[in-house]
Amino acid sequence: MLKNIIALVLGVLVGGVVNMSLIMVSGSIIPPPAGVDATTLEGLQESMHLFEFKHFIFPFLAHALGTLVGAAVVTVIASSHQQRYAMSIGVVFLAGGITNVVLLPSPLWFNVVDLVGAYLPMAWLGWWLVGRVRGGGVGRTS
Repeated sequence: MLKNIIALVLGVLVGGVVNMSLIMVSGSIIPPPAGVDATTLEGLQESMHLFEFKHFIFPFLAHALGTLVGAAVVTVIASSHQQRYAMSIGVVFLAGGITNVVLLPSPLWFNVVDLVGAYLPMAWLGWWLVGRVRGGGVGRTS
């Protein structure tokens, strides 16, 4: 049980690092609109209406890849119930995504794509990919 708890904590931490790393580099790859302070919540709230489709690519990738990597980490480390723990990572990151939707006035299309596609499906995919790499087809569920 302790190993599973450690796996869950490490999954959240590693997934969070992946998420934040992508968010941190996103502005240097796709700069925010001119005059936008994307470093504070208030700056984002005030200027979200200026963002274009391209500005939402990295946030989606950060959410999806952070969840995928976190779920994969849990699947590799957990001693049992790998799928359940991988999906738990998806739920934790989904809660963060819901918080993001509440705090930032993002376009509806992005909110739907992000909440539906970046969390639970990526958690399942992280679990499944580890199972494929291990050669067992789909990840273990026990």
